[in-house]
Amino acid sequence: MFLPHLTFPNLPEWRNFRRLGEAHRTTPMSRIIIFANGELPDREKARALIHAGDYIICADGGARHALALGIMPRLLIGDMDSVTKDEVGQLRRAQVPMELYPRDKDETDLELALRAALAQRPTSILVVAALGNRLDQTLGNISLLADARLATLDCRLDDGREEVFFCRGRSKIEGRRGDIVSLIPWNGAVKGIHTAGLRWPLNGETLYSDKTRGMSNEMLQAAAEVDLESGLLLIVHARR
Repeated sequence: MFLPHLTFPNLPEWRNFRRLGEAHRTTPMSRIIIFANGELPDREKARALIHAGDYIICADGGARHALALGIMPRLLIGDMDSVTKDEVGQLRRAQVPMELYPRDKDETDLELALRAALAQRPTSILVVAALGNRLDQTLGNISLLADARLATLDCRLDDGREEVFFCRGRSKIEGRRGDIVSLIPWNGAVKGIHTAGLRWPLNGETLYSDKTRGMSNEMLQAAAEVDLESGLLLIVHARR
């Protein structure tokens, strides 16, 4: 539930919270960037991920990354337990809409941000700074990508050095020769996997979640492809 009347003692008075207007909900977006509150190991590589025209959402403390890159978001969402007073002040002065949720809630701030992003009907969602720091948060962030509502979208976690996404049928990996690609079965066996452009190819094999055969493959060229018949395959692409 959206609770505009809540206040917190460690933050300035919260006023003028509002949801995105209906016009935003009915106009499809091409790509949405969500800044999470994880690690951002290389700021300049992260900056290169952002394109002109991207719609920017910050999940609570993810505002620090956007502001550090000189980017003003279109929405701040979360329970505001990790965003600072100064950051809130900058966003308020820029009249950035904010959605405030109670700290005692069933969702992480990133899950709330993904829900808000889906309401905008984007063609793709890129989540920046959702990796590193706490292992439980990283695993939870990856798990969010398994949501069936994201199946028709290109939805990835990326910090500029590594990208993480699910393959449900066919996926393309873009990078450079020598990049590391790991294929990890998620929630059971993944069958009928075919790869192209990887040093150790798969030709219709099955990967199992209790085995590590798909780890640490290498790209032979600037692009690689993965096809599968059934299952959910986590792809981790580590850039050189």
